[in-house]
Amino acid sequence: MANNDNRMRRWTAGAAMAVIFLPAAAGLAFGDGAQTKIFAARAAVEYQRAQIQLQSGTNGPAAAWQFARACFDLADFATNDTQRAEIAGQGIAACQELLARETNSAPGHYYLAMNYGQLARAEAPSLAAYRLVKQIEHEFKAAADLDKSFDYAGPERCLGLLYRDAPGWPFSIGSRRKAREWLEQAAKLAPDDPENHLNLAESFLQWHESDNAKGELKTLDALWPKAQTNFTGEAWEQSWDDWSTRRDAARKKLTEISTPAKSPRNGE
Repeated sequence: MANNDNRMRRWTAGAAMAVIFLPAAAGLAFGDGAQTKIFAARAAVEYQRAQIQLQSGTNGPAAAWQFARACFDLADFATNDTQRAEIAGQGIAACQELLARETNSAPGHYYLAMNYGQLARAEAPSLAAYRLVKQIEHEFKAAADLDKSFDYAGPERCLGLLYRDAPGWPFSIGSRRKAREWLEQAAKLAPDDPENHLNLAESFLQWHESDNAKGELKTLDALWPKAQTNFTGEAWEQSWDDWSTRRDAARKKLTEISTPAKSPRNGE
């Protein structure tokens, strides 16, 4: 069953895994500074709430993975790699303790992978970061086997991003074929989630498949009004800020690709 308990939803699934393969100067792009501060403050509040719940022993096993989720979210706003690694380490420890008791916890495997991703991001571009990639892959696959629909097909979505952005053989596990399979599977399992179609549209643009990208953006435009009524409230503001920015960027890129360059005439 998909998890709808999103007090603080990560702004884009699998982002930490993708970032470890980008140049060191690259980072996660949020909206304006004021909005970023609001999102960071909310992440900090949720982290404190989840930590208290975990320490109090209430809410059973869910307290562990909810704390790990809060760690992943807060790590996005870390001001340095040391801080990011420390926060991710807390999320990793919570999931490992949970999985020691309940090996079949899909959320436990899922958020363990997510926090491994934040740790890899903090350690990039070292070899240690690349060594974590296989662990990330393993945990996402375990989560997918246990609950394909968790977090709106989150395991499939994140595996697709991981295969898309990782270097290919012999350096890492990157594979366009696997990326396409997992991202398309995510869109089939959770077709109403804008994130899944955005990932496909962006991937098709990256792969120079403009017709497929156009089709995904058309699908996204059709589901957009319904999604705005389904994913509502403060918990989804960060996602909508991200989705809107990325949809506009994808549209712009598609227009640039579709518009042929004009040949200069008369020296113009």
